[in-house]
Amino acid sequence: MLADIFPTGYHATEMAGVKPGDQTVIYGAGPVGLMAALSATIRGAGKVMVVDRQPDRLRLAESIGAIAIDDSKVDPVQVVLDETMGLGADNGCECVGYQAHEPDGQEQASLTMNRLVASVRFTGSIGAVGVYVPQDPGGSDDLAKQGKIALDFGMLWFKGLHLGTGQAPVKKYNRQLRDLIAGGKAEPSFIVSHELPLEQAPEAYDHFDKRDDGWTKVVLHPAMAGAGA
Repeated sequence: MLADIFPTGYHATEMAGVKPGDQTVIYGAGPVGLMAALSATIRGAGKVMVVDRQPDRLRLAESIGAIAIDDSKVDPVQVVLDETMGLGADNGCECVGYQAHEPDGQEQASLTMNRLVASVRFTGSIGAVGVYVPQDPGGSDDLAKQGKIALDFGMLWFKGLHLGTGQAPVKKYNRQLRDLIAGGKAEPSFIVSHELPLEQAPEAYDHFDKRDDGWTKVVLHPAMAGAGA
């Protein structure tokens, strides 16, 4: 986890400028989104809200003290506004990427970015670590096929929002995150649902890719061959 998801989630909060007492919203409760929620907590956020629609992932967000928002049941932007006296979150993290989709399964690459623009208050900040690509041949529309999204830039500009994007510089963070784990201040393993032998990797990935309930993060052990779950 120190090689990828924990530093990436932390990078999202770094770009978003999360500081003690902040109200932070995170779109996406996959492994990176949950690490962003954990990182926001470590950085002292007073309120962390996590938007997703997978019950098992939302339960994990709640297990570390975050407010779970199921966007298949409610308007997540309105819930964020209600939680912040109508002002919006101080900052937010995008942890979904270009494959964002509506609850009905329709892909909409701009969905989470535009919801963040609407969710974060004036002069707030957004850290986007969800993957966006220069080309997406399987995109749902002509913009997506070109790696472009219909970003609500007018509102982003009007609100004076700051936006940071890009891959995480893992080596910038992993030593300090390692020491947080060693010191008992962070426990990223809370997202691990299964520990399996390497030979079960295809089956495990299939479950994870289908978002099957309870398959939140799998750790593979080459030495466990034949040992079962």
